Amino acid sequence: MIRGLLLILAAGVLTACGGPAEPVWAPDADIRKYSYRHGGPAEITLYTIVSKRSGSGAHSGLLINGSERILFDPAGSFKLPFAPERNDVIHGMSDRALAVYIDYHARETYDVIEQRLVVSPAQAAAALRLARSYGPVPKAQCSLSITRILSQIPGFETINVGYFPVAAKDQFGDIPGVRTRVITDDDADKNHNVLIDATRG
Repeated sequence: MIRGLLLILAAGVLTACGGPAEPVWAPDADIRKYSYRHGGPAEITLYTIVSKRSGSGAHSGLLINGSERILFDPAGSFKLPFAPERNDVIHGMSDRALAVYIDYHARETYDVIEQRLVVSPAQAAAALRLARSYGPVPKAQCSLSITRILSQIPGFETINVGYFPVAAKDQFGDIPGVRTRVITDDDADKNHNVLIDATRG
């Protein structure tokens, strides 16, 4: 059943920040069960989904590694049975869940730009607090919500609040210490390899 759900998710067309704000509140038991703490340093990672054809940004997501590793995926369509959501904050972001997220978005028409920045524990804690308290995000406001959060974190004051994923990517990339990776995939607008593997183990 889980495999079928993932294949349905994978077969859908990428919806960037699509749909109205939809409140989602996973039960406490699910949050406790799947909560994930990564052993690496405190880190904030910006993911930007960019069209290969036009160069325009389709979606933004923010991975925050602090006391817990979560993904703020505002107005996103990404869902996993083992990654419970609370108002666009996805818990349980293990390496396996992150691989699924990347594979879900990278395809023949879209690249995923990954920008990682090691931060202080205080900066990561601020990012976690702001993401958890933001609330459900309406359509077309993925970058707006992320830049609002980033601009409130000490050390990120150069981030201007705005609607455009590529502009947010460019500003984030100007911060000293950011490491950038471009992730490509030749899948024909559907992803299945990592998604199927994610149901195992």
